Amino acid sequence: MTQLATELPNCVLRPWRAADKSNLVRHADDRRVWRNMTHTFPHPYTPEDADLWLRIAANPGASIQLAIEVDGEAAGGIGAIAGEGIFCGTAQFGYWLGEACWGHGIATAAARALASRIAAERLFARLEAQVFEWNPASMRVLEKAGFTRDAVLRSAATKDGRLLDTVLYSRVLAKSGAVSLGPG
Repeated sequence: MTQLATELPNCVLRPWRAADKSNLVRHADDRRVWRNMTHTFPHPYTPEDADLWLRIAANPGASIQLAIEVDGEAAGGIGAIAGEGIFCGTAQFGYWLGEACWGHGIATAAARALASRIAAERLFARLEAQVFEWNPASMRVLEKAGFTRDAVLRSAATKDGRLLDTVLYSRVLAKSGAVSLGPG
């Protein structure tokens, strides 16, 4: 996927670049960011972690991994991790944004843009996102991007030393019974 415009003039989604390394470390090495991410997002976030991520993002396979560029610099990430086997039509949708960019509608604009592109290109039939119970801002982002709250998964995750509920959101992009995904 090439560069993707959002509704904000200063924000685009684009492939990660090696030159993003210093901004990636600067924005990702934040406990408040880490606290809302899955176990695969390290803390502290080191230059070696950035190197590993940039290699992964360069070869995403069926998944999508894009940088959220704000005012010309990578300030976060967004993507859809492709499911496997019988779940190949479902992708785990997620995003993160450096704290300096919170509260400006950037995450919402990014989520809307990517989910709409995935729907238009028929890349997946369903997008899912799980949000920790303590993160209502991310729940609002998903709702504004067309996701629906499906369920509360009680005691589903352990994060930051706490057992907590997660809230499952989805955006259904193809009706049950559809024969195929992809263009055409």
